[in-house]
Amino acid sequence: MAKSTTYASKSPGADGRIEYSAEENAVWRDLIERQLPMLPGRVCDEYIAALELMQLPRDRIPQLDEVSAVLREHTGWSVQPVPALIGFDEFFALLARKHFPAATFIRRREDMDYLEEPDIFHEIFGHTPLLTDYRFAAFTEAYGKAGLAASPRDRAMLARLFWFTVEFGLYAAADGLRSYGAGIVSSPGELVYALDSDAPERLPFDPIEALRTPYRIDIYQPVYFVLDDLDQLFELAQRDLGALIREARRRGMHAPRFPEPVSA
Repeated sequence: MAKSTTYASKSPGADGRIEYSAEENAVWRDLIERQLPMLPGRVCDEYIAALELMQLPRDRIPQLDEVSAVLREHTGWSVQPVPALIGFDEFFALLARKHFPAATFIRRREDMDYLEEPDIFHEIFGHTPLLTDYRFAAFTEAYGKAGLAASPRDRAMLARLFWFTVEFGLYAAADGLRSYGAGIVSSPGELVYALDSDAPERLPFDPIEALRTPYRIDIYQPVYFVLDDLDQLFELAQRDLGALIREARRRGMHAPRFPEPVSA
């Protein structure tokens, strides 16, 4: 997870609050006002209901203690401010303790449409609403505990499971395909691509198949995995993720469905 970034997270003051500039708050406002109208018909009902619970402000970046108060009430989770990029050890440890790590910077206007690294809009708007759902929260906690126990080699595979569920998961609702993954619900471009386009392949969710599937972080995904419902994530939280990794490795990795990135 270690790589360079041009962004730096903001540190909370003595009162636990983070000061954002008028421009930073305006970027949040513009991001959320652009994204909200795109959700109906593309995002699962559970996310929509959870977003209502969060009552995120539209005119400013929310403070993390505001977000944590809602999460604690429903599932006991909270949000932990972190630098823009953290290592696997810290990432898994935080999730295992029911602390969701959130970088506290917000993207610049030149990065409004796409930002490779997660900013506070992605973290709060994309990730935290579904942490009010006990099924999603249980899976995220179990994932953190599995990561703590995993070897470095297994952690690299485990990242694929997070990628194809928490970040880029789809959901087969009764009235059509919906998204629940944070990387989709917080991205106007990928939301339309993942739900409305014929370009990507959409496969029934199978954790072993997800573990066998490589991905790239800098492109729209060529393949998505589709849950029947969020109960599948809760059931997955009860399973031995290490055993699933071993079985995926025994079967072998799938060939990439994307071209290799061009070197600079």
